[in-house]
Amino acid sequence: MTREPFAYSNENCSIARTLDIVGEKWSLLVLREAFYGRRRFDEFARALGCGRAILTARLNRLVEEGLMARRPYQEPGERTRHEYRLTGKGVELFPVLLALLRWGDRWMADDDGPPVELLHHGCGEAVSVTMSCAGGHTPLTVFDLDPRPGPGARLADRHDH
Repeated sequence: MTREPFAYSNENCSIARTLDIVGEKWSLLVLREAFYGRRRFDEFARALGCGRAILTARLNRLVEEGLMARRPYQEPGERTRHEYRLTGKGVELFPVLLALLRWGDRWMADDDGPPVELLHHGCGEAVSVTMSCAGGHTPLTVFDLDPRPGPGARLADRHDH
């Protein structure tokens, strides 16, 4: 079955807007480390191995966009520093990272297998991402979906094709 191309402008595409915030490698890796429990700048720096200026820029952007919150803390005898915690908006990105992880496990892992296993602490089974619809049908694939214009859709002009 062939589909008619989506005939609406992509100038206000939700995917493009999301990628403007998290589409850079270090941003996604900062989020990964936050999901794994890192909160402090030095923890992120050690885990990621990126330059401090890059890390600072990525953390600042994630805070500005509301995916992380900066909170002060102070160790005894030390100056006040900040830790970074995921907000609800940031936590909602976890299924995206999990989908990337699972894809990488399937297609990019070396011969030894995946480097990280994410297991449900309640039963010990592997966690996965599954698409479903509001009607409860699951699992769905891309071939089960029909892209349709939403309330924010704009007609494409002839230069968008």
